[in-house]
Amino acid sequence: MRRRTVSPGAGLEEVLDTLATAPAPREEAAAAPAAAPPRDRSRQTDALQTEFAFELPRGYVDDDGQVHRHGTMRLATARDELRPQIDLRVKENPAYLSVVLLSQVITQLGTVTDVHAGIVERMYATDVAFLQDFYRRINSEGHTHAAVTCPLCHGSFEVDLSGGRLGES
Repeated sequence: MRRRTVSPGAGLEEVLDTLATAPAPREEAAAAPAAAPPRDRSRQTDALQTEFAFELPRGYVDDDGQVHRHGTMRLATARDELRPQIDLRVKENPAYLSVVLLSQVITQLGTVTDVHAGIVERMYATDVAFLQDFYRRINSEGHTHAAVTCPLCHGSFEVDLSGGRLGES
């Protein structure tokens, strides 16, 4: 395995691009098993879901006073999780990592399609906490469902955390 060190002058982005396009070493290529025959795509019913809809508990208020509550978040890639590590704002304040990470994976928020760190910074803390939990659920567990138990009747059921108003699911 070849190791590379990223110097302060070189960006992680360029190193990742270089590694992604570099050919595999010969000994690893020879040891790799033969590729499996292509599967019949018409029989495959489980498509990988890469974007998940959500509804914020409070909503993001833009400069015009419009509230944006509905949005979509995509699955994170390894690059999404590595990129904040070279961000100067994250180096100065490690708590800023979640702001940078969320700004990369939120693809839409209401009518806003260019979600950047400044937008996430201006969200209410309850919405950021919701998005952090939502991120963890879709990237770790692959879904937005949670098992719950009713405190009154002790019945168990499953709720979808991706939408609904406060108190609803």
